[in-house]
Amino acid sequence: MFDPDIAPSGTLLGLLQRGRGDGTLHALAAPRGEALAALHHCVVRDPRHDWQLENRSLYYARLHLALDGGLDEIEHHLFDADDVMDTAEERTGLALAFLGHLAGYGRTDAVDLLRRYTAAGTNWRWALDELALRADDAVLRSLGAPVLARFPEGPEGDAALTAAVRDAWEPRPWQLWADGAAGPRTAGRVRAARERGSFDRWQRQLRPAGPSPGWSVPEVLEWAQRRYEEEPGQPRHEAAARCLAAVAGPEDRPLLLEAARSGPEAARSAALHHLADRQDPGVLDLLDLAASEPPGLSGTAGPSGLVAETALASFERMRSVAALERARLWAHRDDAVGNAAAGMLACRGGARDAGLVLAALRRTVRSGGADARELWNLVDGTGRLRIDSAAPVLRHVYRETSSSQLRGRAARALAATDPSFAAGFAVECLWDCEESTRELAARHAAIGDTRVVEQLRRLAADPAEEAEVQTAVRSRIGPDAGFAAGGV
Repeated sequence: MFDPDIAPSGTLLGLLQRGRGDGTLHALAAPRGEALAALHHCVVRDPRHDWQLENRSLYYARLHLALDGGLDEIEHHLFDADDVMDTAEERTGLALAFLGHLAGYGRTDAVDLLRRYTAAGTNWRWALDELALRADDAVLRSLGAPVLARFPEGPEGDAALTAAVRDAWEPRPWQLWADGAAGPRTAGRVRAARERGSFDRWQRQLRPAGPSPGWSVPEVLEWAQRRYEEEPGQPRHEAAARCLAAVAGPEDRPLLLEAARSGPEAARSAALHHLADRQDPGVLDLLDLAASEPPGLSGTAGPSGLVAETALASFERMRSVAALERARLWAHRDDAVGNAAAGMLACRGGARDAGLVLAALRRTVRSGGADARELWNLVDGTGRLRIDSAAPVLRHVYRETSSSQLRGRAARALAATDPSFAAGFAVECLWDCEESTRELAARHAAIGDTRVVEQLRRLAADPAEEAEVQTAVRSRIGPDAGFAAGGV
């Protein structure tokens, strides 16, 4: 799910996987069968690298409506045998959110499919949340019995029901059932579960979360290391750094510097984090040392990279003039420290740093491609510093990246650096999958194309569109302009 096979950016499938506006425009011009096949491929094989950050569901739902597609492929995906074997919510999350938007547009077959999946599917909580937002009371009332049947009466079933009611994203169905909409037996169980959930929450607030460190610098560092060794997957160095902020005084600086130089993994990470947050003048060399040491040397995190990761993150958070000056020295380096330094200049540097930021942008695209994580700050920086000569690289990133979030950042940078943006990429951005990108396009797209005016009117009239986008649209076409409902 998290390593999707992304088609080339010039193909219909590649455009739809990326969520680009041109994907919608090309799909509407392509043979209907081919367009629907590509669309369904995307819905059932989530193309997002980060499904919790990127948006696709509304984008795909709008295109599906325009193509008047059926839901057979989606139904097969939801009720496939894999639904029992692969219980991760990301397997079906995009399809369920897609159906939710179709339901919001009045597709009763989407409501029915969500209702059936809520009654029988593994990821039923997500489906129930989609219905809670869009279905009427009668649909939700009919689901009370099948949902409660998932929780056999008894201690284990009651505990699971309590957790489900307490953690529900949308409380509306549970409130309906508690009020008796699905019968007195269901109402009694749901009300009891809500009461237990409230009591459990109160008890958790009274109980300590776990072992606490002693209140001295050595004890905090020892606690961080001990907890890391007990649970390597849950390092406590950030929590330890917050404790150090409360207990460390000037007399503890030598101990903290020594721990940051050669302490064990978690203790060293906590000391680095704390010293960087305090803008300690001696921490910059220690951060460089920690981030540059090869894995496996004494005092480093070895294969886990905990110390190096902490050092880089701590440097990026620093706000001192000394840190900015050091970034100018390090930005030439072709390593993780150089990338962090260039990112700091992109976020906080001035006009004198434009050359370093542009060089780092080009170097990162050459070495890491259009999806490199280091590009995010660099792309933002080219727009903030208005580096006009970066426009060709930004256009490449815009076209090729599979991250819709990074593409949106590239679009914002192009709006500040590329005079052709308004008549070029801004037009297709009106159909983009990300609302922030559509908002940008609504403010910048040149209204010389009939498609632009029509799409602005559609966005203004679409009840599923975000308020920020509609505000931007109305600022362009005026309150007295006619709005055309429907469409993509």
